[in-house]
Amino acid sequence: MAGTGTDTPLEPLQPKRKGLSRRQRRSLSRGVQYVLFVAAVIAVAVSADWGRLKNQFAQGSIAEEMFPDVITLALKNTVLYTLSGFAVGLVLGMVIALMRLSSVGPYRWFAGVYIEIFRGLPALLIFIFIGVAVPLAFPGTEIVGGTYGKVALALGLVAAAYMAETIRAGIQAVPKGQMEAARSLGFSPARAMVSIIIPQAFRIILPPLTNELVLLFKDSSLVLFLGVTLEERELSKYGRDLASQTANSTPILVAGLCYLLVTVPLGFVVRRMEAKAQEAVK
Repeated sequence: MAGTGTDTPLEPLQPKRKGLSRRQRRSLSRGVQYVLFVAAVIAVAVSADWGRLKNQFAQGSIAEEMFPDVITLALKNTVLYTLSGFAVGLVLGMVIALMRLSSVGPYRWFAGVYIEIFRGLPALLIFIFIGVAVPLAFPGTEIVGGTYGKVALALGLVAAAYMAETIRAGIQAVPKGQMEAARSLGFSPARAMVSIIIPQAFRIILPPLTNELVLLFKDSSLVLFLGVTLEERELSKYGRDLASQTANSTPILVAGLCYLLVTVPLGFVVRRMEAKAQEAVK
C-alpha cells in the first residue's frame, strides 16, 4: 500500500531476445549445404590429376578414328537391340498383365510366378540362359533372327515382368465406370478392354514405359555374353574392343557419351510427360 514504505520499484521490462525464424533457419541451412558442396567440388577438382585423365580418356586422335562406325554400327545395333527387346517385352507384358487380372486361377498363378522369377533374376543370367541353356535343351533349334532375335528375346523376357506390373496398375487406375459405361453401350468385356480401357491405361503408364526403354537401352550391353560378330557389336562391346586394341580408355568414354546422346533426351521426355500427367490430375 502507498505510504507504508514496503513497495518496491517496478523493474523496466526487458525486450525478449528473438531467435532465427523458421525461414531464416532454412535459408542458413541451405547456404551451408551450398558452401559444403562447392568446397567438395573444388577439393576434388584440385586434387585430381587432369593430365593423366586426359591421356587415358581423352585422346582426340583415337576418338576421331571411331567415327563414323561408332554411330553407324555400334549405336545403330544398340538402338535395334533395344527397340526389338522393348517390342517383345510390351507384347508379352500385356499378355502377362491380362493374365494377372484374369478371373481364371491358373492364369493368375502363372503370371504371378513369371513376374516374381524374372523380376528377381539378374538380366545377365537371362542372357546366359538364352545363349547356353536353350541350345542345350533344344538341339538344332535356332532362334529366329540370330543374335538380334536372341537379344530381343532376352531383353523382352526381362522387360515383360516389369511392364506387366506397370500395365496392370494402369488398367486398374482407369475408373470402373468406364467399363460399366462400355457394357451399357453393348460392348463385350473383351472389346471394352481393347477399345476403352487399355488406351486410357496407356496414357497413364506412358512415362514409366519410357523409363523402361531407357533401362533396356543400357541392358543391351549384355549382348556380349551371347557372342557377337564384329558387325553385331553394340556400344559397350565396340568400346571395349577398341580400348583393348589401342591400350587407351578413350573409346569407352566415347561409347558412354553415345549412351547419353540417347538417354538424356529420353529422360527429358519422361519428365515432360510426368509433368503433363500431374497437370491433368490437377
